Amino acid sequence: MFPLIKPTGFREYDARWLYPDDIDLKGIQALGLGLGHLLHEMLDLPQIIVGHDYRSYSEEVKSALIEGLLAAGVAVHDIGLALSPTAYFAQFACDIPAVAMVTASHNENGWTGVKMGAARPMTFGQDEMTRLKDIVLEGVLGGKIAPHKKRGTYQTIDDMAEIYKADLANRAPIACPLKAVVACGNGTAGVFAPDVLAALGVEVVPLHCTLDYNFPHHNPNPEDIKMLHAVRDAVLESGADIGFAFDGDGDRCGVVDNEGQEIFADKMGVLLARTLARQHKNPHFIVDVKSTGLFATDPILQDLGARTTYWKTGHSYMKRYTHESGALAGFEKSGHFFFNTPIGRGYDDGILAAIAICDMLAATKQSMSALRDSLPLSYASPTMSPFCPDDKKYDVVARIVDVLEDMSTLIDQPIKDINTINGIRITVADGTWGLVRASSNKPSLVVVVESPTSKENMHAMFHALDALLSVHDEVGAYDQKI
Repeated sequence: MFPLIKPTGFREYDARWLYPDDIDLKGIQALGLGLGHLLHEMLDLPQIIVGHDYRSYSEEVKSALIEGLLAAGVAVHDIGLALSPTAYFAQFACDIPAVAMVTASHNENGWTGVKMGAARPMTFGQDEMTRLKDIVLEGVLGGKIAPHKKRGTYQTIDDMAEIYKADLANRAPIACPLKAVVACGNGTAGVFAPDVLAALGVEVVPLHCTLDYNFPHHNPNPEDIKMLHAVRDAVLESGADIGFAFDGDGDRCGVVDNEGQEIFADKMGVLLARTLARQHKNPHFIVDVKSTGLFATDPILQDLGARTTYWKTGHSYMKRYTHESGALAGFEKSGHFFFNTPIGRGYDDGILAAIAICDMLAATKQSMSALRDSLPLSYASPTMSPFCPDDKKYDVVARIVDVLEDMSTLIDQPIKDINTINGIRITVADGTWGLVRASSNKPSLVVVVESPTSKENMHAMFHALDALLSVHDEVGAYDQKI
């Protein structure tokens, strides 16, 4: 039987398919063979860390991927059940350059995928993914690439989960007493995050930490309103100081404060940046184009000499640019936090982000709600994702960019700035802005709006962008709306 691999599963910086509808096990083996071939191009001695999340089919997907890697002559080190940051950590702990983490992160059950890299702490970007796609579709499936003349080697590393948790906890306890709701949405973080935070002295209130690949309550997605509301209810019921929400593979962290108010990760980034800017001279921060405009306008960050660059959305883009620019940290609205030395190793780790937030509470001696209230007022939407087919979404965004670039006013205000580094982020005179971009990992678009002046202008910006999108038949229903 010929391998099944839907080409659109090769995304901008990782790979995701509906399994087994869009890719089957033979297709996964072909992916592994193609990845192994690419590693021979990139590395003198191809070695790779491989792990998997808790979905019911992830282990069989990982086994098929490993079979392809072994056929390609790669030395495979299998760490078993893991978070994505566990796999990234293992690259450093074992001095192994490459990684392949089998996970679909927060995608609904039925999705599978692989996050890959060959130069720690970075993961593949568009160039590497394009090359991998060509190798697999034209080389492996086209019969031009055969198994390597020497089969690779395989070994397991059975204790990597405990080594990873011990590394995070190998520091002084949090310097103030804290009670935290730790919500994992029944995803893989449930066997990692509570243990680490408890080891650092946090009183943990676990919420949906039992592993269940059916995700019976909601998807493990810290941008999902259902998950955030569940955390809110648990915080208010338990009297916790803070609530943390982790995604399915543990590389993202969402926050709910002690009053039950969700704080989206971009505004958490502003608060963390303030604390870090007091500790490090002239810090540089990287934020994605979905993030709040407060990074550029917050008077405290300005007084502390902080510099911020807005960059492409996507964990791989952000990770790479934060690393290459030498920035102290990077913050992404979806909940990825990237800390370089001396805080972290450059990769995104939701548990490390939670620890940094606990340290911030200890350093400031303020409640999470008081810190939230210290931010300049702004009105921001959650991330909203209208359906759009993978083979249509980039064309739709290009047409939206053309229309907006020809406009001089929007929501009855002059247009002040247009940023097209990733889709289009358009800002009007009072600072209200809106973003339209193509999702990098799902068949959808991404829409975010914010206003520093009023809810009315936030809604006006959304309705203006939605009106432009609605004329395109390819654009379907939103997952959520303001």
